[in-house]
Amino acid sequence: MKSAFSFILIIHGLIHLIGYVKAFFETDISKQLVGVSKPIGSIWLVTFIMFIVVSIQVQTGKKWFYLGLIAVLASQILIILAWSDAKFGTITNIVILLVSISAFASDRFDALVEKESKQILQNIKTKNLPIISENDIVHLPQIVQKWIINSGSIGNPIVQSVRLKQIGNMRTKPNSKWMPFEATQYFNVENPSFIWQTKVAALPLINIHGRDKLKDGKGEMLIKLAGLLPLVNASDNPKIDSSAMHRYLAEICWFPSAALSNYLSWEIINFNAAKATFIYKDQSVSGIFTFNDKGDLITFEAKRYYGGSENSKLEKWQITLEAYKVFHDIKIPYKSNVTWKFKEGDFNWLNLEVVALDYNSTVIY
Repeated sequence: MKSAFSFILIIHGLIHLIGYVKAFFETDISKQLVGVSKPIGSIWLVTFIMFIVVSIQVQTGKKWFYLGLIAVLASQILIILAWSDAKFGTITNIVILLVSISAFASDRFDALVEKESKQILQNIKTKNLPIISENDIVHLPQIVQKWIINSGSIGNPIVQSVRLKQIGNMRTKPNSKWMPFEATQYFNVENPSFIWQTKVAALPLINIHGRDKLKDGKGEMLIKLAGLLPLVNASDNPKIDSSAMHRYLAEICWFPSAALSNYLSWEIINFNAAKATFIYKDQSVSGIFTFNDKGDLITFEAKRYYGGSENSKLEKWQITLEAYKVFHDIKIPYKSNVTWKFKEGDFNWLNLEVVALDYNSTVIY
């Protein structure tokens, strides 16, 4: 889609060369309209150059929208001056204008999340961390010990921060279309918190931008269409707080040493399952981790709020871990799917894959 938009910019820019040619190379003075006098012809040339530069900036990931907005403004003024010949260029300018505004809003959204991510990661100690030994896990249920040993955490430093990248597909309703997404996420394990930012390809040239957050036991959810129009903006809501804590609890599967944290308590369910309770800031949530005989985590289940509205109820929420991979000596489930288990039937709404992961790094991607 980026290439298609760049192509539009190039073609639109090339059309502006017509005004320049008419101004400087048309010998019949009577054919030179007001809109293509030589001074104006120079502006047609400059506008062409601006659109070509914007096209290059789009392809190279630069902040192209500032110059894009200037180019559209200049182009539209020129079109008005030569309306009878150039009026249809207005349609293209409108398209470029809308995409530019969306790109600007997305950049502001990214800047907000980057600031919040740095706040999550600040003051985390990542040097000279204690090495995990088998003595550190003897108080845990046997199956949880087996999980930590099997993951490769023994002999490695305890994890205090995590950063990762994801790709996958999501949908909003059982029968709606799957939408591809990419996401980045940062965790503070010492003071349990996270920031998750996603970009969902909802429509051609239009993305949905989302941010989930847990900090100081408080959850927040922000979703904007094209980074501009708010779809969800939820905070100061006990149900959102609870849901964010459930999410953090489930996602320790990516950093198993978090099972040793003093804000988690464990209870044996059976030889292949254990219940974890996450207690923080006078709040608590629980969930059941189920393992296979080798000690690989295979599911996480909890009663979690489906939404944050007044009518939202606790529903069964299940994560199924499908495949494992080793990142920095730690074996984790890198493919999973998330399903709401409603009475009327299952709603698998999210399938994801972790494609990059680093431990004890406080650097933003």
